[in-house]
Amino acid sequence: MSAPLQDKVALVAGATRGAGRGIAVELGAAGATVYVTGRSTRARRSEYDRPETIEDTADLVTAAGGKGIAVPTDHLDQAQVKALVDRIADEQGRLDVLVNDIWGGEKLFEWDTPVWEHDLDNGLRLLKLAVETHAVTSHHALPLLLRNPGGLVVEVTDGTADYNAENYRVNFFYDLAKASVLRMAFALGHELGSRGATAVALTPGWLRSELMLDGFGVREENWRDALERVPDFAISETPHYVGRAVAALAADADVARWNGQSLSSGGLAEVYGFTDVDGSRPDAWTYLAKVQDAGKPAHGMNHM
Repeated sequence: MSAPLQDKVALVAGATRGAGRGIAVELGAAGATVYVTGRSTRARRSEYDRPETIEDTADLVTAAGGKGIAVPTDHLDQAQVKALVDRIADEQGRLDVLVNDIWGGEKLFEWDTPVWEHDLDNGLRLLKLAVETHAVTSHHALPLLLRNPGGLVVEVTDGTADYNAENYRVNFFYDLAKASVLRMAFALGHELGSRGATAVALTPGWLRSELMLDGFGVREENWRDALERVPDFAISETPHYVGRAVAALAADADVARWNGQSLSSGGLAEVYGFTDVDGSRPDAWTYLAKVQDAGKPAHGMNHM
């Protein structure tokens, strides 16, 4: 089997579940050594109180063909992040791919609630988890990534720059967090491009994460049962889809063409030719703009 990332080292910060887990596993499937971080371990759960752990993710990376290494890390703790990067430097001597996927805000935001009515502590905590963590991780990890030319930084967010520029996203704090991550990729593109590395923002579409599936009361095996209630859910995708987008970017010798840009899993699938695990090629952000937001009937299929 092809292993285009056989000699590459990746750090997926925020890989316990959802997109982070999918990205870590697909980098492993491409042969990479992947350090996976988060706060949920087999010994201790984060405030999410969910069963997924970073050790489970690391095992999935290894089973996919890579080498998964779980390192418990709170990315708000600068000492922990520095220790993490020092460990990667000691063990590998290089870092080729940094994925900033730290989030942790699902239980902190209130839908369609104005800033003056939203719980302020929760909103500010969301911003710390979604923005400050990325800055701390980049600060400590980028010197290692820049040791070798061709490094890639992926800032994972929700929504493309074009879509978010035109649409209010959930509430003040959520909207600000996702816009900030998009701008981080733009800024990092300026700082890294002249130094031989590439930074991009990347959004999955409507993600069938563990939390999303639980919210709909379905499993991945029977997710289509939710379509009777929410027909537009047909455009959804697995976490592996955005993972394959990252793997494709990491294996692209000409990845610098994307520097500073806002990308999506569906858009990159059209360029690189990968599919989701079921062979489909959903393009959620095109669909949302042209069908759901336009008030048109759901297509009843997960592709445009």
